[in-house]
Amino acid sequence: MKLVSLLLLFVPFSLTAQTTYLLRPDRVFDGETVHEGWVVRVKGSRIDAVGPAASVSAEGASLVDLKGQTLLPGLIEGHSHLLLHPYNETTWDDQVLKEARSLRVARATVHAQKTLLAGFTTVRDLGTEGADYDDVGLKQAIDQGIIPGPRMMVVTRALIASGSYGPKGFSPDISVPQGAEEADGHDALIRAVRTQIGKGADAIKIYADYRWGLMAEARPTFTIEELKLIVETARSSGRSVVAHASTAEGMRRAILAGCETVEHGDAGTPEIFALMKKNGTALCPTLAAGDAVSQYRGWKKGQEPEPARIREKRNTFKQALDAGVTICAGGDVGVFSHGDNARELEMMVDYGMKPLDVLRSATAVNADVFHLTDRGRIRTGLLADLIAVEGDPTRAVLALRQVRAIMKGGQWYRQ
Repeated sequence: MKLVSLLLLFVPFSLTAQTTYLLRPDRVFDGETVHEGWVVRVKGSRIDAVGPAASVSAEGASLVDLKGQTLLPGLIEGHSHLLLHPYNETTWDDQVLKEARSLRVARATVHAQKTLLAGFTTVRDLGTEGADYDDVGLKQAIDQGIIPGPRMMVVTRALIASGSYGPKGFSPDISVPQGAEEADGHDALIRAVRTQIGKGADAIKIYADYRWGLMAEARPTFTIEELKLIVETARSSGRSVVAHASTAEGMRRAILAGCETVEHGDAGTPEIFALMKKNGTALCPTLAAGDAVSQYRGWKKGQEPEPARIREKRNTFKQALDAGVTICAGGDVGVFSHGDNARELEMMVDYGMKPLDVLRSATAVNADVFHLTDRGRIRTGLLADLIAVEGDPTRAVLALRQVRAIMKGGQWYRQ
């Protein structure tokens, strides 16, 4: 058994010659609970053994001493847009209408690297927002080792009801790019779902509500019959449906239609959250996005009282927790900076979740909800997607900002 310096291991984005490691941290969070005195053996791209130090063989392995650190599964970002960048840099409308797709892909390669180096080894990327199927190519480039980045679960263009989405304020005499794919009715919806799947979508995203007209109040979009058709078509290929829904009625329709996650859920009610619990629908609350947008609009966080939108979000998030709804971790990254993904996890604690439950959401819970059976836990046979952080994030989630080691598929990366 050899002691290997982490400084030597962390050659950025390159495969080292050594393929078997014995990782010895102070503690292991396995995706569900914390274990003191455990070690993890990695062989190739997989976890080879896990357990108390005396039970795991060190033969043939290089020892990696992670003193003072917690080893945990690579974090899973539940709601990302790698092809967007923060709205205080460029508005969403201008990104969709004025930025070349080649420019957006170039940015996305940097976003992918920053995400990985923040300890997020998987992302569920929920829409290219006008960049067509470029998320598929980005995913392929990462998988083929062309660029560093997290494993990606992609939805490509997303589906919208005609007239509901897209840049606002333009003359009705012209047509502008919508940022997603318009489709309505039986035949068109089936064709759109199947086309997106054929192009590489791992799941289908729909907008169950949106701001109709010129920045009007959000209202439901697809009928419940249309939503059920989308879900049925997607499920026949083994894919789930993700629903953007911020209104109570949009959420209700998405839940009853069989969508597996609701994104945002801003105007949920105790009755709606009870329905989510009953139907096993998970909530991805995207707390950090609303927080960021409020600051872009002038709120001085920490200096001024919270605006009504933030107070209401705190209330609905508490209602979801009280109802026992499954909570996914996902911040709508792209609205705010990639690499700052931990912001959502910190806010989940601030809004009432225990740090241990937040870590479960960002690992095992997200893996289960997204049907990612090969990751999200530290368990023999799963992918060796692992990170080590200074301190104990199960007690203080801020420790996730102190990432000291990152491994994806048995390969080491350096921050």
